[in-house]
Amino acid sequence: METKTPPPRPDLSVDLGGLRMQNPVTVASGTFGYGREYAEYVDLRRLGAITCKGIRLDPVEGNPQPRIAEVRGGMLNAIGLQGPGVEGFVRDALPFLRALGVPAICNIWGLSVDEYAEVARRLSAEEGVSALELNVSCPNVHGGGAAFGTDPRTLSAVVSAARAATRLPLLVKLAPNVPDVTVFARAAEEAGADALSISNTIPAMVIDVERRRPFLGNVQGGLSGPALHPVAVRLVWQAAAAVRIPILGMGGIVEPADAIELLCAGATAVAVGTANFTDPATALRVVDGIRDYMVRHGLAKVADIAIPH
Repeated sequence: METKTPPPRPDLSVDLGGLRMQNPVTVASGTFGYGREYAEYVDLRRLGAITCKGIRLDPVEGNPQPRIAEVRGGMLNAIGLQGPGVEGFVRDALPFLRALGVPAICNIWGLSVDEYAEVARRLSAEEGVSALELNVSCPNVHGGGAAFGTDPRTLSAVVSAARAATRLPLLVKLAPNVPDVTVFARAAEEAGADALSISNTIPAMVIDVERRRPFLGNVQGGLSGPALHPVAVRLVWQAAAAVRIPILGMGGIVEPADAIELLCAGATAVAVGTANFTDPATALRVVDGIRDYMVRHGLAKVADIAIPH
């Protein structure tokens, strides 16, 4: 009786702009704390990487309550990038991540180009920091309050400054609310980005109609969740055709098929975000689902999932 040779196990490892990941799945910044918060619920060592909550130079208290609003198809958050600052992160969170042995992507932000560069410089000197992700959706206090990520010139300036301050793999998290994402993708690439994160939340608002006032303490927040997914797929598709650097795709991943869709669109890796709040095991289900999909379709490596543009 003829025995069939089982198909070879697919290679899930990816290279995200110099960051080697054992599989293409991480978590989105701001949805997973600094990893320790989920250690009781998730085998963190199975993740391709852990992306930390945003880190600024100094501690940040964040916005007034309420900070979160559930909406159809997702949620709004207006946390305000609350965090312990560089020193607090290095002291209290980094030792745990360092011991874990999983690559740590540190999301960083600032209110000026110099602050971005300084945070990049300080974190680059710390063992256990594997890559930096620039959140460029922050207000530029020296540029009239506009977000860095909504002006190609200021985007280029902050990426260039961070690039000069670090040798670590540098990801740039692009804003979705721009006229043409390819302009910003190219600007980040030309300024020295090793990879792009696409995309951030979309500015949105909820009104409490009974009280006739904005629900969130900050009035507006960022929309995330399943409602954002088709937008993210389009942005990844467009950016992948415009740049040569890899893309970390994110936005509304709830099931493995959502992640696979972003990989089809041209992402090298994916990040699970809002779903972490309702099912902490989502990222691991996505890892298993991508593997099963590759076996089913006879694909040897993750890059084979991408479809021609």
